[in-house]
Amino acid sequence: MPTNGGTGSNLDLLKGLRELYEVTGGGSSKVTVAVIDGAVDFTHEVFVGADLRTALGANTMSAEAGNKMAEHGTHVASILFGQPGTEVEGICPGVRGVIIPVYDAASGSAPQLEVARAIELAIEEGADIINFSGGQYSDTGLADQWLSDAVVRCAEAGVLLIAAAGNDGCECLHVPAAAATALAVGAIDSSGEPMDFSNWGHGYSCNGITAPGADILGAVPGGGVSRLSGTSFATPMVVGVAALLLSQGRESVSGVAPSSLMIREILLRGAAPCGSNELNVCQRLLSGTIDVEGAVAAMSEAMVVGPAGVSPAGGCGCGDSPQDANAESGVSASVRPSMADAPEGQNMVYALGNLSYDFNTEARRDSFKQLMPPVEVNGDVVPPNPYDARQLVSYLGQNLSEARSLTWTLNVELTPVYALEPTGAFGADLYGRLVEILAAEILGEGEEDHVQRVSIPGRLTGNTVRLFSGQVVPVLQLENPRGMYGWKHNALILQAAQAVSRRTTATADLETIQNNLRGFLDRVYYDLRNLGVLSSDRAVNFAATNAFQAAMVFSEALGSGMQLETIETEMSPFARADADAWDVKMKFFDPENTRRARRVYRFTVDVSELMPVTLGQVRSWTTAV
Repeated sequence: MPTNGGTGSNLDLLKGLRELYEVTGGGSSKVTVAVIDGAVDFTHEVFVGADLRTALGANTMSAEAGNKMAEHGTHVASILFGQPGTEVEGICPGVRGVIIPVYDAASGSAPQLEVARAIELAIEEGADIINFSGGQYSDTGLADQWLSDAVVRCAEAGVLLIAAAGNDGCECLHVPAAAATALAVGAIDSSGEPMDFSNWGHGYSCNGITAPGADILGAVPGGGVSRLSGTSFATPMVVGVAALLLSQGRESVSGVAPSSLMIREILLRGAAPCGSNELNVCQRLLSGTIDVEGAVAAMSEAMVVGPAGVSPAGGCGCGDSPQDANAESGVSASVRPSMADAPEGQNMVYALGNLSYDFNTEARRDSFKQLMPPVEVNGDVVPPNPYDARQLVSYLGQNLSEARSLTWTLNVELTPVYALEPTGAFGADLYGRLVEILAAEILGEGEEDHVQRVSIPGRLTGNTVRLFSGQVVPVLQLENPRGMYGWKHNALILQAAQAVSRRTTATADLETIQNNLRGFLDRVYYDLRNLGVLSSDRAVNFAATNAFQAAMVFSEALGSGMQLETIETEMSPFARADADAWDVKMKFFDPENTRRARRVYRFTVDVSELMPVTLGQVRSWTTAV
């Protein structure tokens, strides 16, 4: 479809877009769009009056002029949220905007783990649509497990993630745009032809769409505007149309309002097909070019007949680095836009993992070398090694104040996911607790006091720490030792199994019960591993830390030889008005008799406070195979 790239307003780049904009009033405040990108200069005049803010718990990053990642983030955000009458008319200025910065200014990139964390923050913020203009090249089209899990959670939460296909100019894929549930976006020029740098490939043929990506107008940090090209800037063009369509559905007084995930199918169904006879051109146009009028018609049909036949899907994507085009300089007043109040509680975390520590710099590491006493090894006195956790724990046991000089981290399978920062009146107690848990973790696995896991409740501060390796992780503030437990699997499983065997009259032996309990704990940690940000994840993590209570609850199932089959979470319909309550359902089956009815146990966990609590009694029932 021909476009008018390079001149005038972005609203005039697509036929029918301005009409849709006027019908919807520029978007509804009932729709929330999250932008995962670089920092955004909120003081730019184009954002004056926008309902725009940074997500609670997101990393704090500078948006000063000259910061390339802030230039990228500000440009993308202005394409969406630029206010009417300003230099950049946004496509959906009336919707709520949430900014989640992830791109590090020094490296110009973000680890997939950080992107996954940002996606989960967006879900917690109530986003309907996520704009992600970045990503990573992948030979296989597969993302890291963290990011893959986040893509799945998008679909489960009903959040639509739209992302750039990438700027490598080849038949190649970026992750996670290549995921089957993503809506990938390629770039076309003003004549509707695919741009040379825009990626294509089999992974995009069913879940990709093209949109104008040449000379897209946007704001520059510190004032002024510029025109940039890339799939990064084609992406917010699609996101803006999706937000307007969703706004129209939300404000409609008749018909069936489409969900965010239905909008994805509507955009794909309404896309203009390739009109060329050249196979290469059609492949590079992915599944078609965005057609606003076609999408409006498809949505009208969906609102009449309902969601039947529209496959729910969700995902997230990635893309590129920006490509500068002809810049236009300008001067504008710096005015802070109005921002919505941040919702309470959405920076809380209840995570599981292992403790570790980091020195951040060579100087700090060397200072510990100088302060720690030498050690005797096989009769020889050798210099201390601060990387030896046993030596460090021994030193900190005599010099607890030095624990403040370390950066303590929570790791999941050797990957640091949070930097832990004890604070407040319990600061000294918290540092002491960290040292105690680390000392228990380094014990032999066969020892009774060996700790395999730790649970950490805390709050995201928005700050980050750069570790010695160069990895940047968010800071998790610890306020109270309550809820910070070291899991002693061996002792816990033995005690719980003994109690179960005494309580039940079933014939399962102690070893069988122990194996079932161990399987339950490992299932939570390995199969359901998460960052502890989503309310549902905090609920299941808390249920796992109450393994002894859990064992008492489903003692009948354990005692009769049943094994855990699934763990599911869903928002509880029965809770007090101010609760954030989730039902954790555990289903057990009999591996020796697959025709035997399943047994379901339901915990209700309230995660509205930093320390989750269980509500009411645990319920159980049988269900058909």
